[in-house]
Amino acid sequence: MAIMPVMHQGSVTSMLNALSPPVTRRGALSAALIACMGHSPLALALARRTLEFPRDHGAHPDFRIEWWYLTGCLNTATGAASHGFQVTFFRSRVPSTQQLRSKLAAKQLVFAHAAVTDVGSGKLLHDQRIARSSGLPPGANVVDVATTGTQTTSVVLKDWSLLRQGDRLQARAIAENFDLHLDLQATQPLLLQGDQGLSRKGPQPDQASYYYSQPQLQVTGSIGVKGTQLTILGGSTAWLDHEWSQQILHPNAVGWDWIGINLFDGGALTAFQLRTRVGAALWNGGSYRAKGASSRSFGPGEVAFIAGRTWQSPLSAAVYPVEWSVRTPVGRFTVRAVIDPQELDSSSSTGAIYWEGLSELRDHDARLVGRGYLEMTGYAAPLRLTMD
Repeated sequence: MAIMPVMHQGSVTSMLNALSPPVTRRGALSAALIACMGHSPLALALARRTLEFPRDHGAHPDFRIEWWYLTGCLNTATGAASHGFQVTFFRSRVPSTQQLRSKLAAKQLVFAHAAVTDVGSGKLLHDQRIARSSGLPPGANVVDVATTGTQTTSVVLKDWSLLRQGDRLQARAIAENFDLHLDLQATQPLLLQGDQGLSRKGPQPDQASYYYSQPQLQVTGSIGVKGTQLTILGGSTAWLDHEWSQQILHPNAVGWDWIGINLFDGGALTAFQLRTRVGAALWNGGSYRAKGASSRSFGPGEVAFIAGRTWQSPLSAAVYPVEWSVRTPVGRFTVRAVIDPQELDSSSSTGAIYWEGLSELRDHDARLVGRGYLEMTGYAAPLRLTMD
């Protein structure tokens, strides 16, 4: 999963004012808020269908919300597991602009987040982007336009990109204090989450997404941290999630906890829960796939997150469990943040503050068995529409 765009009124209004031809401001604002949140009383249950590739690697512009979420653990000359990274692209459909004829109309909004966890310094570096996606061709000389290809993964937002060619991916993100130049090679088949790619996210049928993962990606390339360029060494791995939906969150859900872990033995573990305001689990699920085997999906009630040690952010004052005991049908595990301060403030783009960072997984005997990413949302504030 990934933190979906939830924009405040000011950021949405300024975005639409800057990017759209004249439309009714109230109508455009309402449409953008609904599109960004992915929640609508008119949403219908998604049908179970066979995902088709490479087409389903690409964008699905008729769906309200979509994201490509890439995370990983890198080995460099400074040490094993010296850095974590995430690069995420979001696409949100704006219904009220779909009939506009101008190619400059903000028919789709594209957001991007990128972050680097520098384990040695104990710091998180992050940046964000926002632009419109329209009918202009790739490479058009308009600086605030993004492109999202529909035939395979091809997302470009200014100098950030995620591109696919066959079983290879290329990710680029250049920020003020870091840069990522990543080449990723698939080593395993796609992992279809839920029921062959239809993943329930709540007790009602319309709370679901089409969702697949690509774990155990082999990473090469380079990473720059505050002017120092480092070559990515062997054994570096990544994880890709791609989801698209008309609606995801139940009205009583305030956020979620999610892990995507590459296991050292070649396996892959996913687990998540959606929480209510009082911290109770509203829905949970996940999957496990051993290397070379078929995947097993976890149904509701088969996963439990039990919070352990916490960390309080000095910036947002949010309190995050940075250590969890996670019970699954394939075992009980402990998930621990590699460093505590991995909170991201995306107020200027998606309007959300959340925790997302490099973490390690230990089995019931406390043996280190994998590394990946832990994401926690809804702790600084509930994920909901806000008009402040």
